[in-house]
Amino acid sequence: MASWFSSQCGLRSILRLFPRPRTLFSTTTTAINNTTKNRFYASNNGEDFSQIQNGGGESEKGGEKNGGFEEKDEFNPGAPPPFKIAEIRAAIPKHCWIKNPWRSLSYVVRDIVVVFALAASAAYINNWVFWVFYWAAQGTMFWALFVLGHDCGHGSFSDSQKLNSLVGHLLHSFILVPYNGWRISHRTHHQNHGHVENDESWHPLSEKVYRKMDDTSRTLRFTVPFPMFAYPIYLWRRSPGKKGSHFDPNSDLFAPNEKNCVIISTLCWMAMVASLVGFSTIIGPIQVLKIYVIPYWIFVMWLDVVTYLHHHGHEQKLPWYRGEEWSYLRGGLTTVDRDYGWINNIHHDIGTHVIHHLFPQIPHYHLVEATKAAKPVLGKYYREPKKSGPLPIHLVGNLIRSMKQDHYVSDTGEVVYYQTDDKLYAGSKTKSE
Repeated sequence: MASWFSSQCGLRSILRLFPRPRTLFSTTTTAINNTTKNRFYASNNGEDFSQIQNGGGESEKGGEKNGGFEEKDEFNPGAPPPFKIAEIRAAIPKHCWIKNPWRSLSYVVRDIVVVFALAASAAYINNWVFWVFYWAAQGTMFWALFVLGHDCGHGSFSDSQKLNSLVGHLLHSFILVPYNGWRISHRTHHQNHGHVENDESWHPLSEKVYRKMDDTSRTLRFTVPFPMFAYPIYLWRRSPGKKGSHFDPNSDLFAPNEKNCVIISTLCWMAMVASLVGFSTIIGPIQVLKIYVIPYWIFVMWLDVVTYLHHHGHEQKLPWYRGEEWSYLRGGLTTVDRDYGWINNIHHDIGTHVIHHLFPQIPHYHLVEATKAAKPVLGKYYREPKKSGPLPIHLVGNLIRSMKQDHYVSDTGEVVYYQTDDKLYAGSKTKSE
């Protein structure tokens, strides 16, 4: 059973998507037909994705290089980069690609010990001041567990499909995430990052979809803190303009040969829900609310804030692509690194996101070093994150500003930028007055 589970629902297809580095790189241009790309990946498990990462086939433009850029020209983030993805790969030290399962497991053990220690301490002290601290700390630790399961989904946790699948299911089921349903849709996100229509995570709304939304939905989507509780809804219903569910094996998210994987993860999710119901009959629903439910919603807030700011809220407007202007490299370069201060180590450097998006098979504990090595190649296409204090309070401003300004993109054009609906909050202001 375990062998079938890991082979059918594990990471064999993802490991083919993200192969280990090669010593020689193809210089043949890889052309991508964006119109048929999604269906191609769905029917072929994304096997052609390796061509995008390993090839040197992004179109390059630019004059004489000074770190890849002309000093006299104003930098245009939407312009094709003057380097190839193979050049970035070659700059990253070879040891950064090596996955150490014992090291990965040590982070799992560390986080689980902290989770249970916090819960035991809260139950023992049972003081409202400590409960407030507990909710914040435990919600952050749930988020850390998600990131480790995220590594399993990418195959960067280890080279063992069985281990990745087992650990991924245990960690994600514990925090009510259907592992395989999430893993497959997250693969779609990486394959199509930066694409207006085909991206899966916090992708922009086209103006047509935006205008079809009712006033209440638009206001809730773009008013903090409401979007920060969106993740469970996304798991059930996906984003506006898209149909399907991470729990439904017949959803458009999944290929026919992935149905059994989705069913397994949904059953694991249901088992966790049943466990919580069972515990509530033993220790009482209020205790379950305090020990688990409130930290769960803190975790959801962490997930929504961090994933949103990976792709939004930079001081400079960043492009989104469609049609022939989109490429794997250009889409990946629209992601943003963030500094979270003390939280960087706790949530396993997930804020180091640009290199992760381009090469998701790199383990999280090598991302900082890999990023440092790649920056000379990336030049101005890498946006240095603002230094954080102990806690990333500065990012609240980025989040609120982006929510007020980044509402939709044009229905036409292959390189587009967010536009602002100046009338979005006018109705609420009038009512309040």
